Amino acid sequence: MTASQKKVVQYLGEAHASELALARVLQAQIAMTPQSGYRTALEQHLGETREHASRLQDRLNVLGQNGNPLTAVVGAVGTVVGQALALGKTPLDLLRGSGGEEKILKNAKDAYASEALEIATYTALERLATAVGDAQTAKLAASIRADEEKMLARIAKLIPTLTDTMVRAEVKGNPSFDVTTTGAADAVRDAGETAKDAVRTTTARAKRTSRQARKVPGVAQVEGQIKGAVASEGDLPIARYDKLTADEITSRLTGLSQIDLAKIDAYERKHQNRTTVLSRITSLRGNEPWAGYDELTADEVTTVLSNSDDERAEKVRAYERSHKNRTGVLKAADRELTNA
Repeated sequence: MTASQKKVVQYLGEAHASELALARVLQAQIAMTPQSGYRTALEQHLGETREHASRLQDRLNVLGQNGNPLTAVVGAVGTVVGQALALGKTPLDLLRGSGGEEKILKNAKDAYASEALEIATYTALERLATAVGDAQTAKLAASIRADEEKMLARIAKLIPTLTDTMVRAEVKGNPSFDVTTTGAADAVRDAGETAKDAVRTTTARAKRTSRQARKVPGVAQVEGQIKGAVASEGDLPIARYDKLTADEITSRLTGLSQIDLAKIDAYERKHQNRTTVLSRITSLRGNEPWAGYDELTADEVTTVLSNSDDERAEKVRAYERSHKNRTGVLKAADRELTNA
């Protein structure tokens, strides 16, 4: 796969994750919205969103995403991020605003913003695909963007009406419905549980994909960069990271895997961007003795070394000395070199 194809696949994967997340949010909004023009618009767009996700997946399949470990990691992580965003939002939709009318208006405003983001996503994808000569992907992006633009215009026309309805309910004391008695609360809670299940399933699938993909050189570092770009402090392998000095952090880096080093590198660049930390990470980042090495225990490495040649044993010894520095592995490498 060429560099241009990889970039197209990356953007396709991000768009696909976005559509999956949007479908979850739309389900929650539909559940709490009474029969109206707005609910009809949401229901129709949910169908379009599911179709968009299917068409994007088909295009990814054509481009070989399923057979490429690197793009599989990008897609898997992107999907988890998108699903997690949907999970974080879904239960909150029912809580915002004092009455049902205000909740629906706030949801409509969010939907408007989501559509604008979708339009930007497909504008960029179409432009990228056109630039690299991928006419099919460009056509797909333009087609989906047209659907998003229609939904954006539809929501824009409905917001004034939804605002008037909110004013009658909140200001004039004339509500049109009671969100707590329409079954919407139960429906949204169910939607939230569905989203949680989806995240758990998707996360497990992504972990399996990632473990397999890490056997390909370079993939672990790419996965770490992706995760670090969206990580919070609690996701990092070093506890209380934001409260530590640069010297305290650098002293804790040597035992980390390549994926964790890449994760911290991306996080650090996004936040404090300290030269001392980044320089130390750069000195530690490099090729493992073999792809997937960091995933192995000391006993597993020792087993592999028992059937290895001098070159591999030397790589293991050099890598271990600058990284995990495990005594058992170093002894096994020395033993193999001595017996050679």
